[in-house]
Amino acid sequence: MARVVILGAGVSGHTAALRLRRMLGRRGGHEVVVVSPNANWNWIPSNIWVGVGQMPREKVVFPLAPVYERTGVEFHQARAVALRPEGDEESPQGAVDVEYTDPARAGEVERLRFDFLVNATGPKLNFAATPGLGPEGNSLSVCTADHAVEAAEALRATIQRLKDGRPQTLVIGVGHGMCTCEGAAFEYAFNVEHQIREAGVRDLAEVIYLTNERELGDFGVGGMTFEQQGFVTTSALWTASIFRERGVNAILGAHVQRVEDGVIHYEQLDGSVHEQAFDFAMLLPPFRGQELRAYDRAGEDVTETVFAPNGFMRVDADYTQKPYEEWRAEDWPTTYESPAYPNLFAVGIAFAPPHAISRPGASPSGTVIAPAPPRTGMPSGIMGRTVAATIADRIRTGTTAAHTASMARMGAGCIASAGTGMLSGSAAGMTMYPVVPDHARFPESGRDLRHTKGELGLAGHWTKVLLHHLFIYKAKARPMWWLIPE
Repeated sequence: MARVVILGAGVSGHTAALRLRRMLGRRGGHEVVVVSPNANWNWIPSNIWVGVGQMPREKVVFPLAPVYERTGVEFHQARAVALRPEGDEESPQGAVDVEYTDPARAGEVERLRFDFLVNATGPKLNFAATPGLGPEGNSLSVCTADHAVEAAEALRATIQRLKDGRPQTLVIGVGHGMCTCEGAAFEYAFNVEHQIREAGVRDLAEVIYLTNERELGDFGVGGMTFEQQGFVTTSALWTASIFRERGVNAILGAHVQRVEDGVIHYEQLDGSVHEQAFDFAMLLPPFRGQELRAYDRAGEDVTETVFAPNGFMRVDADYTQKPYEEWRAEDWPTTYESPAYPNLFAVGIAFAPPHAISRPGASPSGTVIAPAPPRTGMPSGIMGRTVAATIADRIRTGTTAAHTASMARMGAGCIASAGTGMLSGSAAGMTMYPVVPDHARFPESGRDLRHTKGELGLAGHWTKVLLHHLFIYKAKARPMWWLIPE
């Protein structure tokens, strides 16, 4: 009988848990355990709509415990604090120390044993990296459902001021030079612009998109080249046309130094330093790994062996430092297995990428201004499913082989909302293959033009609404949920 512990219940962790439970069945006595500090599951992509007041919080969250009880997964509402992959003085079986966040057991500490562990803890929202950033500072966020509710309330107040005839400046984007999730910032900017336009007060509002991207349409993946109506174009040109059409201004290649009440201070790639006044600001934070330590059986700290300095777990990637011109598709992990401990895996945002995907940049003063690689959504789900298949095979057959899912061999689709409304909404639909460019296979652009596309329109909005309902249905493990792809 084997015991698998999964840390985190986001897209990758929840996918791994449900897939693994189904692969192993219930008759063999194998245990699947999920540890998450959150009582609820959150479909984060739809936080954008919550954040503009177009969807209630209850539509993007649901309690995890009933789903896990029904599917035969053991659930602990707790946060992991220490990994012991070699076990301890009492047992050589791996263990993880957890601290309960469940109100009934708050503060209690327990050591859970495992044969395999999947780190799917997601990111720590590192608002502290930029002074004044975040809901406890001087800006807003849509990273959690509660943050999104707060942002919606602030937006309603801003629109009311516009209706009262008071011009407003709204700044939306990222709050640090090394942020990721530029796509989410893009979505929120255009959903906000859409709501202001629908309210009939667009002429009094200045909407500004502030980003660390060196050009529009980079999205942390180095931009895209694709065919559109028989012509080859780029995501930079395509995205810029949307900005022009909607009257959204952009500040590019920016690192936010600090956020004061009503003022953003930022530095750009050319070294210039600026101030931007605002009445409303939603700036996403940079990510880092969760606060996890690692110890060997003797109790010696091996955190630096297991984790990278940014707190993300090292996996089977090539972490050799090299210039951008020498980056290769083969640098990226395929199995997501720890090279130090074969009973540890990391998926989704929790794994340490070997380097960025976008070309790195820095100002003359040395400030790094470059998007971190996105590892959310569809790729996260695929990683969770792949690692689940590897662990299931090892438990059932004893094999040491592993299933693979490199982001350099993986396609992905993304639908970025640009405004809600069944007749007035729109969304940018994008597909790319592979996610990480492979210039050895595709010398022209690093990606296969046959499978790298972009379209904007009302149909994209309808598709995003459909996917919202499909993925929540799947996450609730409703009948035939496994037929819905990641």
